[in-house]
Amino acid sequence: MRITIDTDICIGSGQCALTAPGVFTQDDDGFSALLPGKEDGAGDPLVREAARACPVQAISLTEV
Repeated sequence: MRITIDTDICIGSGQCALTAPGVFTQDDDGFSALLPGKEDGAGDPLVREAARACPVQAISLTEV
């Protein structure tokens, strides 16, 4: 799976980092970011829930 974060619409709510802290973090400005090496979700079962939890749907998951 490939995770994409649309930084143009991210509002920095932090729901992704709260839901899947092993994959998502927030950058210095408070916006969503992927942890290094976690661009594929690293098999974390909470990645899909984190994408659903985003209030502005800034996270896209693509099967590769």
